[in-house]
Amino acid sequence: MALKRILITGASSGIGREMALLLAKEKHQIAITGRREEALRETAEQIEQAGGKALVLVGDTTDPKIVARHYGEIKDQWGGLDWAILNAGISLRNDGTEFSAAIYKKTFETNVFGAAYWLEAIIPDMVKAQSGTIAGIASLAGFVGLPRSGAYSSSKSALMVLLESLRVDLAASKISVVTICPGFIKSEMTDKNDPRDMVFVLDAETGAKKIIQAIEKKKRLFYFPWPLAIPMTWILPNLPRGVYDFIARRALKRRLKK
Repeated sequence: MALKRILITGASSGIGREMALLLAKEKHQIAITGRREEALRETAEQIEQAGGKALVLVGDTTDPKIVARHYGEIKDQWGGLDWAILNAGISLRNDGTEFSAAIYKKTFETNVFGAAYWLEAIIPDMVKAQSGTIAGIASLAGFVGLPRSGAYSSSKSALMVLLESLRVDLAASKISVVTICPGFIKSEMTDKNDPRDMVFVLDAETGAKKIIQAIEKKKRLFYFPWPLAIPMTWILPNLPRGVYDFIARRALKRRLKK
């Protein structure tokens, strides 16, 4: 792989950090963003030790002014980007019986608008260069509305559709848009989950390897692991809604009894 200028949002820990460390072994220049400066500095140190070049950008992706400033720093340092991996995301539980619009707002601000602000910043230069790859980290949860996960599922669904539309719009500009839909990957975000709920869970390094391979191959839509992807993408979305509701209600009852 030729040396690249790469952005990874949400690189303080988990899959973002693992992607950064794997790419560092190929000597790439890697800009990492996140809200926790100490954690980002640790990631940057590991990137440098692995042979890459790190640029630390501390701040919140939900603030368009911060995103614009961060991209300005990238342009000053490197002139632009070859890859943008939009990985920052949050997952907040919300039972519909105690519906919270605030939880939906916070989730969409990070999972959708956090990506959109970066897209607004980087796309003009990629269009001028007639090159670049944009990868958005969505989720298998975006294919169906999961119980008590409406905010997360709907935000990831929105991101998937956004990227799909963008892929068509940018095709003539020779910009690749890759949508990644992982299942459960062990991270700080999933550590709060009941382990019994996380079927076919992968460690962060394995997940990061699969994502990077998909980006390298410029796959339009990549979901994994297969044992979970098949029911989530093919079976459940195509069931009669009454059947899906029955299955989802039973699953919710079992979860609440644990």
